[in-house]
Amino acid sequence: MKHSIKFKITGLITILVIGVVLLCWGMNRGFLADYYQYSKVKKLEDTYNKVQMIYKTVEEKASKDIDDTEVLDTKNLSLERLGTNNNINIYVFSNDIMYSVNIFGQTTINLPTDYPVSQSIIEQQQEQLSNRVQTYLYGQKTKGNVMRKLLRTNNYGIYKVYDERMESYYIELFGTLDNGYYVYLRTNFESIQESVLIANKFLAYVGVVGALLGILITLFVSNSITKPIHQLSGIAKKMANLDFDVKYPVKSKDEIGELGTSINTLSEKLEETISELKSANNELKSDIQNKIQIDEIRKEFLSNVTHELKTPIALIQGYAEGLLDNISDDEESRNFYCEVIIDEASKMNEMVKRLLNLNQIEFGNNQANIERFDIVALINGVINSTNILAQKKEAKVLFRETEPIDVWADEYMIEEVITNYVSNALNHLAYDKIIDIRLQQKQGCIRVSVFNTGDPIPEEDIDKIWIKFYKVDKARTREYGGNGIGLSIVKAIMASHNRECGVINHENGVEFWFELDTNI
Repeated sequence: MKHSIKFKITGLITILVIGVVLLCWGMNRGFLADYYQYSKVKKLEDTYNKVQMIYKTVEEKASKDIDDTEVLDTKNLSLERLGTNNNINIYVFSNDIMYSVNIFGQTTINLPTDYPVSQSIIEQQQEQLSNRVQTYLYGQKTKGNVMRKLLRTNNYGIYKVYDERMESYYIELFGTLDNGYYVYLRTNFESIQESVLIANKFLAYVGVVGALLGILITLFVSNSITKPIHQLSGIAKKMANLDFDVKYPVKSKDEIGELGTSINTLSEKLEETISELKSANNELKSDIQNKIQIDEIRKEFLSNVTHELKTPIALIQGYAEGLLDNISDDEESRNFYCEVIIDEASKMNEMVKRLLNLNQIEFGNNQANIERFDIVALINGVINSTNILAQKKEAKVLFRETEPIDVWADEYMIEEVITNYVSNALNHLAYDKIIDIRLQQKQGCIRVSVFNTGDPIPEEDIDKIWIKFYKVDKARTREYGGNGIGLSIVKAIMASHNRECGVINHENGVEFWFELDTNI
């Protein structure tokens, strides 16, 4: 990639390496020769000061009547060491220089040297020293020497001299010591230009090799940095697509490791938050759906109640007006009117009671009183109480259980459930007119089922029969006086027991069932 950090880092390091090499090359070319000369001058100054100190020490020892031979040997040794260690020729002359004129009319001088001893200086050196001292004392230029003054103080001067005979440069110091002696220091000044060219050429090679190595090393290092960044970028993209399964493997404690840890934490937090949001959204949808359903139920409930009460109220009103207007004078007719009014009022009263009972169960006002009782005895009691109606319907009620079976439930509520099931079976009997009540043992519970022969419930109505006032066959329900509340009460009672109930269609009839706990 054109904008990759890897290439940016590589380019930056390469530029830095080349820049450093070029800077060194420029400094060498422009300042190394001057610095070399400056170093030589400083060394000569330092040597002059040390020679000064040596002679001061000699004078102090002489004033203390120390052996002259010992003092002279110490001085000579010190000067020899100083010259050898600093690669400087040291000459010290006494101040009684003698002058003479040769046969050519030239002035010459005799140099009584204090150091080194005169015997150690050969004739050629004596002549050369004489010429140099003559030059510094009288400004008389010596043939074959080109001079340039570098530094001048009260005690000495420093010069750069080119010796044509030796074809070499020298840095020389000529001056006087505090004791009046002349001092002449000479050191070779090698040409640094060639060394600078060689050094710069070497730096060029080093720069090229360094740049190549820098590129390779930087690519390797930057790749180790950018690889986890690419990995983190991929994880971030997956997080953007709500995929939180991928985690960054943290292997270091540096900034990349801290970033990976933060990404992992962020992923976990986002997954948790989104999961909570989804749960909250599902709950909200469920609440909205329940609200819509409750609103629909409320509307339907009002419509059904209005419809259920409208007919008996109209009958009661009509027959009551008839009695008031004395439509019929005979006592039998009046009694009939009164019986109709009482019967319709009784139906209204029964429906209101059942609605109140259902409301109390649904809203938890009528808590189930859990106790142990014999379900077989309870079923037999319900069968006996509905025996007259069964005979009237010519129904054959079958229940084969005789041994007691204990269950845990609210006996009154379960009696209501069985009564509703049996009454519902009696009202929908057909064909063989058989009602078969059975008990089926299961693990920890028992299933009670009430089967009646007749027409199956339409599939589209199976889930709706538990809704208040819902009637599959409205005309038939009106015929036996049903109001569609019985099965709603059954559903509410079983919900209060945290147990299931349901209905199963068969080819020749319908089976209603519910389950109860046999142990706690």
